[in-house]
Formats: sequence, structure tokens, C-alpha cells
Amino acid sequence: METTGAGTESWGGNLFTRNLEDNITKIQNIFRNDNTLIVRRLETRAEPKLRYALIYCDGMVNNKLTNEDIIRPLLEFAPAKSGRAPADLVDVIAAQVTLSDSVEKTQDINQVIQAIVYGDSALFTEGFCEALILNTKGWNTRSISEPENEKILRGPREGFCEALMTNLSLVRRRLRTPDLKMEFQTFGTRSQTKGCVCYLDGLVNRDVLEELKKRLNAFSIDGTLDVNYINEFIRDAPYSPIKTIGSTEKPDVIAAKLLEGRVALFLDGTPVVLTVPHLFIEHFQSDEDYYVNYYFASIGRLLRLLAFFISTSVPAIYVALTTFHQEMLPTSLVISISMARNGVPFPTVVEAMLMLVVFEMLRESGARMPGMMGQALSIVGALVIGQAAVQAKIVSAPMIIIVALTGIAGLMVPRIKGTSILLRFGLLVMASSLGLYGYMFGMLGLMVHLYSVSSFGIPIMNSAYSTTTQDKKDFSSRAPWFMMDKRPKFLSPNRTRKSSGGNVS
Repeated sequence: METTGAGTESWGGNLFTRNLEDNITKIQNIFRNDNTLIVRRLETRAEPKLRYALIYCDGMVNNKLTNEDIIRPLLEFAPAKSGRAPADLVDVIAAQVTLSDSVEKTQDINQVIQAIVYGDSALFTEGFCEALILNTKGWNTRSISEPENEKILRGPREGFCEALMTNLSLVRRRLRTPDLKMEFQTFGTRSQTKGCVCYLDGLVNRDVLEELKKRLNAFSIDGTLDVNYINEFIRDAPYSPIKTIGSTEKPDVIAAKLLEGRVALFLDGTPVVLTVPHLFIEHFQSDEDYYVNYYFASIGRLLRLLAFFISTSVPAIYVALTTFHQEMLPTSLVISISMARNGVPFPTVVEAMLMLVVFEMLRESGARMPGMMGQALSIVGALVIGQAAVQAKIVSAPMIIIVALTGIAGLMVPRIKGTSILLRFGLLVMASSLGLYGYMFGMLGLMVHLYSVSSFGIPIMNSAYSTTTQDKKDFSSRAPWFMMDKRPKFLSPNRTRKSSGGNVS
């Protein structure tokens, strides 16, 4: 099934004629000033009056496939010794002559243009107004490799690439069932980018699926070069820093989410795949959690939750305690901090802001620099700047410790990095104004916001207040596989049983 959800550029919707040269001229006028368009005219020795034209874009097709499966069979084909072509010649060529694995007959010029720019070839025949669209795609793509942002120690290492069909095949290989449905859709009035909505027919939440299709058909844009173009159009709470749509580059993660009843959205040209609905707890779940012992997986997940708290709250709490609530600290610690701050010209909050901004600059530059140079820049820069800043009395040593702890904790939860940075500075501002009261007001506001945001009709904090035992088994810790015998009820209300004695219900 293929639909066009975000608009389609039209070339008038004109049909082709029976004159071969007229049809060639129509295509050439549309591709005016495009030197990659190739028009290959063909004539057979046995019947010179029978002429063909094969049209394609150079660099988008497999030349060997074109020569061996289309051009050679056409040159060797002799439909009639009398020189007169049969009335169903186009159908004969499609069924008996070409060796292409996919052949489609059409009179629609828009369909032919879209096929040509996507790497297919269009075959025209003198005396016939139909064109044959032949599958000759052959552009180069990046090989399958492990995603840089989702490295694991145990489990599958395959990652998606930029080719849509390759990505779909990686999922199909893991879910070998006819229930796996893939519905194609076109995005971008000019880019005409192919996308695919993927789900398991017997498990998917129908309300989520219908809502996704509705939102995909509700916007229009010139081009979609990455899934984030679509993400910002279809997400809930568009001004919220909290993600309501999941993303991953790993096919095993997509397969696992489809088995729970979620829906995946693929887009040609990007290795990132979107999944809906998305829960807040998924920021702290790792695909490696399900490939190691549940004890170690639970410890790792708890550490990530703790790291998120440290990353967002420690600078704010430190500023609140040292600025407003010194009486809550031990006397010896207060004296130590006061001595370390002796000679520092900035207030604690300015000191914290300054060092946090410097840390983010170092982290970002290290991530953008190539290879080992980026790692060296991050380490050396942090050591040199931190030590020099303390010796110059620009910042205090305790603040260096706080910022370092905050930064390291933030690296443990990369899936929520952007949100952590915004919350960190927001809570810091609140704490610098009202102390711990400001911090608590900020945390209460955050909790109210989290419990008010939904993802395609599913509250993102569903697992936190769910009353079902099954939803708690994969929340802050992971239960053994033999105990997680049901799917989340909010995702698959009609098909919750995963297995029972080897039988799937």
C-alpha cells in the first residue's frame, strides 16, 4: 500500500501519446537543464520500424542491470516477421522480454517522473501510449555497521543505514511473520522522499496507528531529509523539552518495540527510525538490558536514573545550600567550601553557570572533532582549563568537582541529553532565586508537566502510576524474562499474553 501524505508535486497529470518522440520531448522538457537524464533510443535489426526509448537518470541506476536485463533482451526480440507489432506489444515486453524483477505499466506522467528520479527506468514504445516502469535502482549506500550513539557490549551490532529497503529487510529478518505490515508513504512535495509505516497487525494499538496516519497526512513540506522534519510536525506538546516520540538506529530495538504493539516510521535517506508511543522511562532503558542477566540490567537502569537526578539537580542543590541554607551543611564542610572560595570574585550561581557552559562547549567540540583528536581535546581541555581556573581564583575547587560530577552523570543518559541540559539550567536559576524552595518548585513543575504530557494518546508516565503488575516489571528494574509473560496492557489491550507454556496467544 502506498499513499502520499505530505503533498505531491504535479506536472500537469498529462497522459502520454502514441508518438515516441512526443513522449521523449515531454520528459526532456520536465528535466530541462538536467544533464543527468539519459535517453537511450533502441531499434532492432529484424524490425527497424519498431523503436523504443529507455529513459533514466545517470548515477541512479545499475548500468549492468540495465544493459543485461532490458537493452539486450529488447535488441534480440522480434515480435513479428511482417514488421507489424502486435496490439498487446507492451504487455508482451513486460511479461516475456524484460528480465526486471519489477515491471509496472502506466500512462500517468507524474508516476513516470517519480519513478525516474527514484532510480527506475521508463521504457516507451513507438505506437503505444503506455510506459513500462522497470526496477533498475543501483545507487551506492553505506554498509551496515554498529551505530556510534548506541554502542553495546553484548547483543546484535547491526545498525540501520540510509537505504529504506535495506532497513526494512533488517526488521523483516527478525520478524518472519505475515503479520508484519509495511505501508509506504511519500513525504515532501519536491524531495518526494519514501517513508514506511511499520507495525504488527495482530498486536498494534489501532488508536495509535490511526492517529499517526492522521497526523502524517495533516502537514505539507517541500522536503524531508531526516525523520526530525516529520517529528516536529507530528509530536505531542511541540514546545515541551520532553520527547514524545522515540528514535533508534538499531533493528533489534525496532523489532522489540513492534512486538509490544508500537508503530515504527522509516524514512529513506536516514538511519534513524521513529517509534510511537514513547514513554519517559524509555530514556533510561538500554537494549543491552535485555541481553544480560536481569540483576545487572536492573543495577544499570537504577544507575541511569540516579545519573539523571545528579545531572539535573546537583548544581542547583549545591548553589541553594551554599547560598541560602549553610546551616544544613556540617560546619567543617562549610569552612572547607568557604576557604576554597576565598578570593573568587563571582557569586556561586555565576560560577556554576560559567563552568557548566564551558563544560558543554568542551563536550560539543570533542564530539565534533574527528576521532582521537576530539577525545584528546576534551580531556586536555578539561584538565588545563579546570586547573588554570582554580589557580587563577576564577572558580573554586568544589565547583570543579560539582561540574565534573554533573557532566559525567549526564554522559550516562545520552538519550535525554538535551532535556537534561535545559532542566539543569532551569533548576539552577530557580535555586539561585529561592534556594531549596525554588528547587522544589521547579521539581514540582517538572512532575506536573510530565504527568500531563501524552504520546499519541498514551501518557508518557503511564508505567509510573499503572496499577498492573506487568507494567512495573520493566520500569525502574527489569524482571526475569519468565516473569514478563505479558505485553504492556496500554499498548496491546486485546493481545497481552506473550507466551504460556510455549504457546503464543
